[in-house]
Amino acid sequence: MTENASISPVPATHDGDIEQLFGVNGALSQAVAGFRPRQSQTEMAKAIANAIAQQKTLIAEAGTGTGKTFAYLVPALLWGGKVIVSTGTKNLQDQLYLRDIPTVRKALHAPVSVSLLKGRANYVCHFHLERTLQNGRLTAREDVGYLREISRFVKTTMTGDKAELSKVPESATVWNLVTSTRDTCLGAECQYYQDCFVMKARREAQQADVVVVNHHLFFADVALKDTGVAELLPSANTIIFDEAHQLPETATLFFGETVSTSQVLELCRDVLAEGLAHARDGAEWPKVVAPVERAARDLRLAFPQDLVRLAVNQIAPSSPFFPALEKLKDELEGMVAVLEKQAERAETIEQCRTRAVDIVAKLEKWNAAGEDGSSAAGQDRVFWIEAFTSSLQLHQTPLSIAPIFSKQREGAPRAWIFTSATLAVKNDFNHYASQMGLWNEPAQAWPSPFDYGQQGLLYVPDNLPEPNSYDYTDAVIDAALPMIEASGGRAFLLCTTLRAVNRAAERLREEFEKRKLPFPLMVQGEAGRTELLDRFRAAGNAVLIGSQSFWEGVDVRGEALSLVIIDKLPFSPPDDPVLAARIEALEKKGLNGFVHHQLPAAIINLKQGAGRLIRDESDRGVLMICDPRLISKPYGRRIWQSLPPFKRTRDAEVAKAFFSPREAE
Repeated sequence: MTENASISPVPATHDGDIEQLFGVNGALSQAVAGFRPRQSQTEMAKAIANAIAQQKTLIAEAGTGTGKTFAYLVPALLWGGKVIVSTGTKNLQDQLYLRDIPTVRKALHAPVSVSLLKGRANYVCHFHLERTLQNGRLTAREDVGYLREISRFVKTTMTGDKAELSKVPESATVWNLVTSTRDTCLGAECQYYQDCFVMKARREAQQADVVVVNHHLFFADVALKDTGVAELLPSANTIIFDEAHQLPETATLFFGETVSTSQVLELCRDVLAEGLAHARDGAEWPKVVAPVERAARDLRLAFPQDLVRLAVNQIAPSSPFFPALEKLKDELEGMVAVLEKQAERAETIEQCRTRAVDIVAKLEKWNAAGEDGSSAAGQDRVFWIEAFTSSLQLHQTPLSIAPIFSKQREGAPRAWIFTSATLAVKNDFNHYASQMGLWNEPAQAWPSPFDYGQQGLLYVPDNLPEPNSYDYTDAVIDAALPMIEASGGRAFLLCTTLRAVNRAAERLREEFEKRKLPFPLMVQGEAGRTELLDRFRAAGNAVLIGSQSFWEGVDVRGEALSLVIIDKLPFSPPDDPVLAARIEALEKKGLNGFVHHQLPAAIINLKQGAGRLIRDESDRGVLMICDPRLISKPYGRRIWQSLPPFKRTRDAEVAKAFFSPREAE
């Protein structure tokens, strides 16, 4: 053995291999129909391969059409070791697992094993299915039919993943009765433990080379240790976040804590059922739960109005909220005392006790925050409430996820790749990096291969009122109608609020009827997102009105979508208590909350919405942004400079002419 053999060599770069694989006669163009080399894709793949080789972090923004999925999958499958790929949604997860990874694996002849891991609510639970079949507590007739389908499905499925059973809609309430939650899973005590689909999926994930998860699952695990990712992390060499722009929001959700009155009422329902089933003589169960239920309802009634969001320091000290909170905690403690005496009689009663203790602990933190009187007790968390029609949610949200996430990334060196079409504001990654705690990490952007100057036009109409004026949505519709006629339908109208969606739908229905326009109208909420998009594509001349869920992750190529109308710039609502606290924290550091937080967040969101328009080399279309602030405010310039480099106009006639065949010549 030579003397220097023990010194680890500097990793050789894989640039040559990447050039070859992505080249004209490379493995990808031979195996993938319609594959064409794109420089930005090849360069991005090299950067990712180098980050993987050096076990480093990379923030990678890839313009629409770069082909970022292949750019990270090729290096990951060849050199990534144990890889976790996390995506924004379950749909994208399925697409990666069923389509993209098999395609790349086949093209590269890569001998890697792949598994799919979802949250436990996606897998049928044998124990809860059995109980539901025995109890027969179904109220709706369709649920009886669905239950029959599910019990047939369980006999033939290998995975138990509800996505495989298309006969039962994903939103059917019966799923809640036949899946487990962290609170209702019996774990190793369960008689079906050996056949459990959740455990099977986790075992497969531990053995696989590549595991596909989603952001919710990843962060739920980091926070709760409940989804099987925690067991995977120590052995992972490479972690890739696709749609990484969603991480700050998802992580905030999971690094926070929420307790709600509906959670308490659910617990009471289970305590009553389990007590009567296993310890009927142990207590007067209806009398045990009644005071807790009453206290939970009284807590909700502390806020007479619906849909309220308030930070704890905005709640009047004289409000009935604080005494009602104390009362609920006391009543819960009384219930815990009864459960403690009966816990050894059944595993399920012990489980109810654990849940009750957990809720009491969360309420105690709230009491402390109420006495402290500041919205951010301990200065790193925001305490705030949200009142819905029939429940009240108490949230504590971290002011910043950066310190928590940085801590998660410590430990064994591994590659962390963050990629999305929208991470930067005019090539500046500071906003994203500071949100995620990725200070001083390398960041790179690769431009889209599309010719935006030829393919698209940005149109900002003249004479629109201020966005906060009463009849703003009507003014947007008046400006949009001539454009919708000129484009022959084929339009998305993206709104920033559900109220605007409903008003726009009402107006367009009237106008289409009055003007005898033959465009099918599709409105968010009338059917599931996937179904609406399928109908939209099939119609070829439809108009779809949607809010946030249609701003991203939606891919309609070709003629069917030629006009994207955005009603106003997507600034977060000013009544958001977490936003208010974050701005206050920035301003204490001498920074400007608007410039350093609200503006970059709105730009990244707007880039997502704008990205729906041009999806491939032959797409053409008009992006119509109705908000006059794009022109009238000094920050407007920073916004449109961050969008793709479309031609720009304020003239409606020029915009309409973009759709005429002459212009397309």
